[in-house]
Amino acid sequence: MDSKASGFSRRQFLKTSAAIAAATGLPGWFLEREQALAASAPKRPGPNDRPGIALVGCGGMGRGDADNARRFGDLVAVCDVDKRHAEEAAKQFARDGRQPAIYSDFRKLMERQDVHVIVNGTPDHWHTLINILAVNTGRDVYSEKPLTLTIDEGKQLVKAVRKNQAVFQVGSQQRSDRNFRLACELVRNGRLGQLQEMIVGLPTGPREGPFEPIPVPAELNWDHYLGQAPKMDYVGIRRVTKTGDKESVSYQGRCAHGVFRWWYCFSGGQMTDWGAHHNDIAQWGNGTELSGPVEVQGKSLVDMIAGGYDAAAEYEIKFKYTNGVVMTVTDGKRAPNGVKFIGTEGWIFVARGHIEASRPELLQDPLPDSALRLYRSDDHMGNFFDCVRTRKAPIAEAEIGHRSITTAHLGVISIRMGGLKLGWDPQKEEFTGEHAREANKWIAREMRKPYDYSFIA
Repeated sequence: MDSKASGFSRRQFLKTSAAIAAATGLPGWFLEREQALAASAPKRPGPNDRPGIALVGCGGMGRGDADNARRFGDLVAVCDVDKRHAEEAAKQFARDGRQPAIYSDFRKLMERQDVHVIVNGTPDHWHTLINILAVNTGRDVYSEKPLTLTIDEGKQLVKAVRKNQAVFQVGSQQRSDRNFRLACELVRNGRLGQLQEMIVGLPTGPREGPFEPIPVPAELNWDHYLGQAPKMDYVGIRRVTKTGDKESVSYQGRCAHGVFRWWYCFSGGQMTDWGAHHNDIAQWGNGTELSGPVEVQGKSLVDMIAGGYDAAAEYEIKFKYTNGVVMTVTDGKRAPNGVKFIGTEGWIFVARGHIEASRPELLQDPLPDSALRLYRSDDHMGNFFDCVRTRKAPIAEAEIGHRSITTAHLGVISIRMGGLKLGWDPQKEEFTGEHAREANKWIAREMRKPYDYSFIA
């Protein structure tokens, strides 16, 4: 490229970056550095090295992930215990008149030799068994967050990923967002002076119920959907409508698919859902993404309705770290959705599509060339497939995902133990102190047979 063309390109970039800076709050120096780094980004897999992909869990998030993954590979199979979901996914991902193969049991799917990558979009309580079988059979995995249902599951998964040298990406896509990376780089480089406090705001969870047992939809294998969770009725709302002398009855489920996360047996509410995202960013900025807090105390701020959703909807949890930083995790009625870093020299607040600071210069002043630079990714799925090809660790590898969701699990455990203050050893991954014996019983949950680890043996 000649100098005239190069000059035009730079003028265009400066004009564009100014517009982006105005729209997003990102400083121009950061955007200019991003352009330079993007120019040297590794090429994505070409048409001759497209891996075979299988989707397990064909709900909205799973299908969104699979559609994203199709940029880099070929979707050859789909799997879901809901026949309607699986058929809709197969139809959506048909190509050249051919649909992906349909499975109801992920174990049968993994007998295929043309599946190299698993995209896991199942509910939280199914993540671990599917992910461990995938890496044990030589697959790489892109798994939705939160990574696990329990702390012990995370420990088992990290071991399996390491043993099999699998490439494993957790769907914590905020790590591939420039706003969040910028905030964490600034904090890690002392832009706020001494970091003192972090405030994590999560959406307020729903508080609904009571529900009643209703018929299981014909297309859903409810026992398999329940999996390791305790046996329970399929529940929801029964509606009766009258038209003249005729009555018709309809049912609305309130325990599966999009609402599963409001039930403790399947998940942990917004604390583990959005908490998996924002706790991850808080720990990244604090430099504790591979360890964790040393103390937790959480309390529920509202009673849940008997017979209804039982994952805490409103809460406040206090965490302490060895470096003296205190983190408060609370719901949307008490803090905006995002992460606020507070130090001796000011604060930075970051959320999706937004970053601001107590003083403009905290963002606008460039970091020196010698500053610490964090792992850079601008395309979360693209980063995963780059690593599938190069065998490097992705930006949200299994242990990072495990550590961030462990923080959320600690909060859930403290709440369910009545708000007790609990000590935690992030190296040994066990509770310490006065209530340790009782608290350590919560690190794992009893898995209903046959859906325990023997299910994938």
